[in-house]
Amino acid sequence: MSRFAAVDVIRAKRDGGRLSDEQIDWVVDGYTHGVVAEEQMAALAMAIFLRGMDSGEISRWTGAMIESGSRLSLDVSRPTVDKHSTGGVGDKITLPLAPLVAACGAAVPQLSGRGLGHTGGTLDKLESIPGWRAALSLDEISAQLDSVGAVVCAATEGLAPADKKLYALRDVTSTVESIPLIASSIMSKKIAEGASGLVLDVKAGSGAFMKTVDDARALARTLVDIGTAHGVATVALITDMNVPLGRAVGNAAEVAEAVEVLKGGGPADVVSLTVSLAREMLALAGLSSVDPAAVLASGAAYETWCRMIAAQGGDPSAALPSPSHVHVVKAPASGVLASLDAYAVGVAAWRLGAGRARKEDPVQASAGILCLAKPGERVSAGDPLLELHTDTPDAVPSALAALEGAYTVADSAPGAGPIVLGTVRP
Repeated sequence: MSRFAAVDVIRAKRDGGRLSDEQIDWVVDGYTHGVVAEEQMAALAMAIFLRGMDSGEISRWTGAMIESGSRLSLDVSRPTVDKHSTGGVGDKITLPLAPLVAACGAAVPQLSGRGLGHTGGTLDKLESIPGWRAALSLDEISAQLDSVGAVVCAATEGLAPADKKLYALRDVTSTVESIPLIASSIMSKKIAEGASGLVLDVKAGSGAFMKTVDDARALARTLVDIGTAHGVATVALITDMNVPLGRAVGNAAEVAEAVEVLKGGGPADVVSLTVSLAREMLALAGLSSVDPAAVLASGAAYETWCRMIAAQGGDPSAALPSPSHVHVVKAPASGVLASLDAYAVGVAAWRLGAGRARKEDPVQASAGILCLAKPGERVSAGDPLLELHTDTPDAVPSALAALEGAYTVADSAPGAGPIVLGTVRP
């Protein structure tokens, strides 16, 4: 006979009580194995959404989700450090960051996901490279970490299966926006990956999940506390996501921009954030004496990128997919581009085919948006402002609808603020 009844656990949280360690362990294990029904976990998720959890509950919930599956045992000679972003528009930072940190001497086991809604997925971007594959075995991951220093791939089967079930349930029960559930979801997967250090990029702004800096800081603090409690050296940067990151939003277009950065060029904001995150990762790996900006300028990170892509079956020199249809949005007046809303651009790119509404939907490799002007830059009436890429021209009107009111041209614009808005440490 079961030690607990799901209804008692639900009632305890519904009434504002604190769940015991034993209750948390039982309910997460029971849900993973079908003892706790979907509707019962849905009710508990809503109770957590409304009543919250204290730091001890969140840490235990995270641990229970880790223990629902297996942990990766990374047998590599280099210090291991990972990075996670809470998601944004044009956020291709993993692509140049993983090979850069590897070129500096660390091992980066980056288990990534796919996009859903207006934020892009790293695997979707990399799959625009001919031949590249996301699915690797544990032996392949370890071997590539030893030989190349970086691997970006899909999570292996059996890693935090409770989170996989609960993530899908939260998506359909309007319980996504809960810091305890967001934080435990992120950290259960990241801790199970086995890296000794973790740097978090917690985004704030219109194109981010957390719209305000205060909310992003609260999430960052929770994430850092969980990592620390579980023995993983963890730091979080709070970064701006009111404007798309870089100029490319989409899959192949973002890969092309990442390669520009690795070759010593690319947009200043992408370069700045890549180097800032690399410095934090190298500090956690005990390699703070290495200057990632110098390594990036040397071309060593691009060489590591080519080896990383080739190791996973991709051809780093192959041409990337190009769209069959391009629509240009022109500046409505002369002046300075004063604003460009990240969320609107993300939704427009999604509607063009760069993203998906459901996990099983396909994406177009060539779909997306090029931001030909960014806030603070001068434009003349009729100048190209945005370039919409798609293989389905019928999608253009709905993308244009998403962009209504998304940009303004004025006589002047405030200066660009910093990309890194704050740091949260243990």
